[in-house]
Amino acid sequence: MDEGVRAMMESALTARDRVGVQDFVLLENYTSEAAFIENLRKRFKENLIYTYIGSVLVSVNPYKDLEIYNKNHMERYRGVNFYEVSPHIYAVADNSYRSMRTERKDQCILISGESGAGKTEASKKILQYYAITCPASEHVQTIKDRLLQSNPVLEAFGNAKTLRNDNSSRFGKYMDIQFDFKGAPVGGHIINYLLEKSRVVHQNHGERNFHIFYQLIEGGEEDLLRRLGLERNPQQYHYLVKGNCPKVSSINDRSDWKVVRKALTVIGFNDDEVEELLNIIASVLHLGNVQYGGEEGSACITSDTQIKYLARLLGVNGAVLTEALTHKKITAKGEELMSPLNMDQASSARDALSKAVYGRTFTWLVNKINFSLANKDESNKNYSVIGLLDIYGFEVFQNNSFEQFCINYCNEKLQQLFIELTLKSEQEEYEAEGITWEPVQYFNNKIICDLVEEKFKGIISILDEECLRPGDASDLTFLEKLEDTVGGHPHFVTHKLADGKTRKVMGRDEFRLQHYAGDVNYNVNGFLDKNNDLLFRNLKEVMCMSENNILTQCFDKEELSDKKRPETAATQFKTSLAKLMEILMSKEPSYVRCIKPNDSKQAGRFDEVLIRHQVKYLGLMENLRVRRAGFAYRRRYEVFLQRYKSLCPETWPNWHGKLSDGVSTLVKHLGYKPEEYKMGRSKIFIRFPKTLFATEDALETRKHGLATKLQAGWKGYSQKSKYQKLRGSAIAIQAWWRGILARRRAKRRRQAADTIRRYELFIKGFINRHKERCPENEYFLDYVRYSFLTNLRKNLPKNVLDKSWPTPPAALTEVGQLTVFMELHMEQKMIASEIFKDKKDNYPQSVSKLFLNTRLSKAGPDLSSFWAQYAVTVTKYDRKGYKARTRQLLLTANSAIIVEEGKLKQRIDYGALKGISVSSLSDGLFVLHVPSDDNKQKGDVILQSEHVIETLTKIAICADKINNINISQGSIQFTVGQGKEGVIDFTAGSELLVTKAKNGHLSVTAPRLNSR
Repeated sequence: MDEGVRAMMESALTARDRVGVQDFVLLENYTSEAAFIENLRKRFKENLIYTYIGSVLVSVNPYKDLEIYNKNHMERYRGVNFYEVSPHIYAVADNSYRSMRTERKDQCILISGESGAGKTEASKKILQYYAITCPASEHVQTIKDRLLQSNPVLEAFGNAKTLRNDNSSRFGKYMDIQFDFKGAPVGGHIINYLLEKSRVVHQNHGERNFHIFYQLIEGGEEDLLRRLGLERNPQQYHYLVKGNCPKVSSINDRSDWKVVRKALTVIGFNDDEVEELLNIIASVLHLGNVQYGGEEGSACITSDTQIKYLARLLGVNGAVLTEALTHKKITAKGEELMSPLNMDQASSARDALSKAVYGRTFTWLVNKINFSLANKDESNKNYSVIGLLDIYGFEVFQNNSFEQFCINYCNEKLQQLFIELTLKSEQEEYEAEGITWEPVQYFNNKIICDLVEEKFKGIISILDEECLRPGDASDLTFLEKLEDTVGGHPHFVTHKLADGKTRKVMGRDEFRLQHYAGDVNYNVNGFLDKNNDLLFRNLKEVMCMSENNILTQCFDKEELSDKKRPETAATQFKTSLAKLMEILMSKEPSYVRCIKPNDSKQAGRFDEVLIRHQVKYLGLMENLRVRRAGFAYRRRYEVFLQRYKSLCPETWPNWHGKLSDGVSTLVKHLGYKPEEYKMGRSKIFIRFPKTLFATEDALETRKHGLATKLQAGWKGYSQKSKYQKLRGSAIAIQAWWRGILARRRAKRRRQAADTIRRYELFIKGFINRHKERCPENEYFLDYVRYSFLTNLRKNLPKNVLDKSWPTPPAALTEVGQLTVFMELHMEQKMIASEIFKDKKDNYPQSVSKLFLNTRLSKAGPDLSSFWAQYAVTVTKYDRKGYKARTRQLLLTANSAIIVEEGKLKQRIDYGALKGISVSSLSDGLFVLHVPSDDNKQKGDVILQSEHVIETLTKIAICADKINNINISQGSIQFTVGQGKEGVIDFTAGSELLVTKAKNGHLSVTAPRLNSR
């Protein structure tokens, strides 16, 4: 368990002096109601809203947000023993969950309390706890989301603002959460009880109708309201103005509407179902606005607008609906007749239809939610269940009617079950531990339950009989029948049967029941109508003809052919309550008792009178008395021994024998008297809280001595550990340093040996330095190369043409030759750039090509006798006919020589060369100009070379004519012979073409490769 969890654990014993006791069982004066309430008050003032009575959780509504419901708090209570942590709703939830998992027995959590005490919030907190802490998968997450989202939907349709609570549940709810063998929620099922349908048509002053009406009007989109025929003003609707409370400061209807719409989608409602559901809600509001007029005894509807909306929204015939709202179908002598209704009857029929439509739609809604929560995995039907019962608490108003009668009857049954199960669990625990069970005196409210539900003689039976009998049955005749039948019952009183003092506070139309929680006066007016809950046959027929799919399911046509009278509301409630009792009896129960601290919903205000009343009708003192009738405190041996073993030298620090022997040794050492405790099979039972508190005080004293001893032991241990750690570190550092020194010595020895070996190799290499590379001189030669290259790297010349390149050693002769070649090559490239860059079209193509010393193939004629510095194949054009002839151009030290197949054809001394002409195009023609008066030369020489840039650069360098190369744009004139001139015309074209033109000129067409 992590430190955060341990820090939160608050013992009910050690915290008793700070904020009362966390378990009322540990109250010394447990029979005092004042002491009980004072303990509640102390804890409430400290925002400790939860307190135990044994395993029962008492919760006081704080009317403010407390930071005790986040995920961290959930983790603190997850898997922790019930009594190890401070009281919390999460502790109850986790205890039920662990019991279900370990014992494989279904559980239920019963949440009760009056309106505004926080029952609904408690059930939501339990659902949230399971949603966060239980294992999850994709399917399980869907079920978790639907379980959580069912709350806002049911609250919207089943909750309303009352005088006591802004979000009061107006129906009872029992929800089963189904878990698989892994403990993950896989499904759920909801049963609803006794929806307060009368609220649809009437609300007391300061109260509201069900939330959904206001949410729809306030939050619905404009298009939606227009389609439903609604206005954004609740004051326009008769069913929403009776309480005169359209707005509530604590409720945001607009945002709640968004939550409900999202929740409907999550649960699985499609768009058509949502549309039809909202049509029904809107139709109820329109029904309320149906107004009647007409002559006395025959009502008629005065406005057709509402009927038009109703016909469209309900999917019924408007004329048929109008007739059904103003007439009643009666059967006389086998014939069906339509009898007109008077104004009051018509209004009652309209309200009855509104209540029936809303009530049945609510039942359909619950069934729809159940369908979405159902576990559809056929292979996983063996699930465990935790049930949540969120049901109305005992209600006592100024005017109590049929609804309060049913609600209080329900609470009588739950109290009866509560006492029975509490006594049963106590007795079973005593018997399991071998402790003698001492009978407990308590108020058995079976007598009140029988008064209400007994066949033929109970109040419900009498009410049903009065509803069914022919003649003029009324609420007052029902009261008279009660006086005649149960008038002698000790828990029943009427104005007629009461004494003079009681008559002063009772009306003549009231009867009083003496409940376990106190006396309640019930006004009989409306009992028969509410119990009958009848809808005229012709109104049912209209609803059965509806095209709205939800109403089709709510109003079954078989209902019309069933001649049997439907069960009354009270009998239905009695039957469903009996089924609920069976469900609860089959499960292991846990209890949450919710208390409202004040009627004004103010945080921090503690109304002692109101709380005393709730403590009474919740039966908390009775429960405490039952729990304390035997032994106040019981714990398993291992828990008791673990906590208090330090108080006995024989059990401290560890007990190695049987646990029961260890506990027995411990309590004898503590001086427990025989009447103060009993030893069970696995638990110790302590009768008096003072005995336990004395033990706890001894533990507090002992803790100081233990703390000192532990501190001393810890200090010694920590110092010893520190010394051992320092010693180990010192040894490690010493070993590491010795290793470093040894490695350094070994390295120096290896370096010395290597140096000696290298020196020997160096001497041998120097002696044999002029020989071919061999093992004796390779080290020396490598060293010479390395030294030269290292020195060269440090003293590199500025550029390749720099004349200061160092001379390489003999070992680098090849590299030196390559360097010289590259130097000469780069010089030639620089000269070519000076002459031709941006002047001759094909210059850029020559830049990337090496300038070679020969372009002749080895298979050609032998020209070695000419000692040529450069040789290239050229095409020579005759000066007269321009006939092309293949020749070789050789450049020697003094002249340019033209040869054919090794035979000298012409020699041009460099001194006699006047200049060189070439075109700016991409052709390879050039002209060598020689003196016309030179008898050795017959005229200028016209040549063509594929490597014209290279050739002309070589000639310019060899003849020193770098500045005598003329690059012409259009034509070149040349000397044919003495006194004769020729012309070469150059034009740009698509391909190279050399021909003799008609004008006698040599015509050269060359493609333009580069635009200058």
